[in-house]
Amino acid sequence: MTAKKTLIKNANIVNEGRQYTGSVLIEGDSIAAVQEGSAPDVADAEVIDATGMWLLPGVIDSHVHFREPGLVHKGDIASESRAAAAGGITTFMDMPNTLPPTVTLEALAWKQAQGAAASVINYSFFFGGTNDNADTLHRLDKSRIPGIKLFLGSSTGNLLTDNKNTLERIFGETDLLIAVHAEKEEIIRHNAARYSALHPHPDITFHPKIRSAEACYASSSEAVELAVRLNTRLHILHLSTAKETTLLNGTIPLTQKRITGEACVHHLWFSDTDYPRLGNRMKWNPAVKTAADRAALREALNNNTLDTVATDHSPHLLSEKEGDCLTAASGCPLVQHSIPAMLELAADGIFTISKVVEKMCHAPAVLFGIDRRGFIRPGYYADLVLVSPNEPQTVSKSNLLYKCGWSPFEGQAFRHKVRQTFVNGQAVYSNGQINDSVRGMEVRYLPNSFSRK
Repeated sequence: MTAKKTLIKNANIVNEGRQYTGSVLIEGDSIAAVQEGSAPDVADAEVIDATGMWLLPGVIDSHVHFREPGLVHKGDIASESRAAAAGGITTFMDMPNTLPPTVTLEALAWKQAQGAAASVINYSFFFGGTNDNADTLHRLDKSRIPGIKLFLGSSTGNLLTDNKNTLERIFGETDLLIAVHAEKEEIIRHNAARYSALHPHPDITFHPKIRSAEACYASSSEAVELAVRLNTRLHILHLSTAKETTLLNGTIPLTQKRITGEACVHHLWFSDTDYPRLGNRMKWNPAVKTAADRAALREALNNNTLDTVATDHSPHLLSEKEGDCLTAASGCPLVQHSIPAMLELAADGIFTISKVVEKMCHAPAVLFGIDRRGFIRPGYYADLVLVSPNEPQTVSKSNLLYKCGWSPFEGQAFRHKVRQTFVNGQAVYSNGQINDSVRGMEVRYLPNSFSRK
């Protein structure tokens, strides 16, 4: 059977630090050719005239919580992958704090099977490290997981890893990347007790005081010390403070880094001045902090101190977001709006479009060693996004695809709109419609070129 051909022509291609008008030919699931300038039509190819639109590599979101299994009343792999496709995301890496958590080989295999059955985009799943499962880490297939996730601050179920001997063993023995949620539990508990004594039901404005910059830096710096001493590949998730950026090095190439850092869209967009307006709708862990912290994170992305941008997409029902800052659920849905939000910041001159593509598409592929994704190159999988740069859209409940049914961006007008998303050459999202017949592939990881050996 002849592979389907699609020619996307006259697009403004944004790829590998360049912008140029050109065409991309898709054959089957892969990119067959990339041509700068005008290109002749191809026999038997469906032609998409992308004049006036940007063509980007598909976004790789290396940090999501799609809530399956066990928490599917607020999100599942099917619903959240559809929302992600509408936001230009073509690959996700899901975190292990589900019910049950992904801390056994059986739980990981279940998720991988469910990804194949339900996800409309490409999928992969982190394995959760605990105080009790260090022996299992040696049995993991390194080609099928992005790394080990460790929660160094409070989390769901058995996922708080705070045994020093276990941490030494995990950091010292594995060649897998270790991704950490770094907040110092003792400092958080001390702050919570202090502010609760003064204010029996502290409101959301106390959240960044309880989950403070001090708590973040104390935990991140300990993780860095451990990684340096044991020569571990460490990736610090959702950095939220200016001080934490001093732990990272922006002067060496990503391929040579053994300690890397992630910024999340919400820490780049919001600041503590937004708490009175949004309340618990912008409660995340780690907390959104000051405008000065936000400015430092933005600068750290621009100078390559920070390496990737992700969402930490974490849907909850609005009813679960009620309460004070100690009882309201932490996390918010973001995958449908990460590219529009980042391109909005680019339009405001905070980033370049090429920098957005670098940090959301190229860098995750390089950092995690993903096979043939993240770039517009012949021979790579045809994960692509067409964006209309002059088509305003306002976020409202009527155009949300999240199962939880709300967004912290409601009422926000974005200047850019995702028009089409291609996953392995198939148009999974087109002009507001999801093609539910599409299924993504399981992501594969190349042999670890960052090995300690």
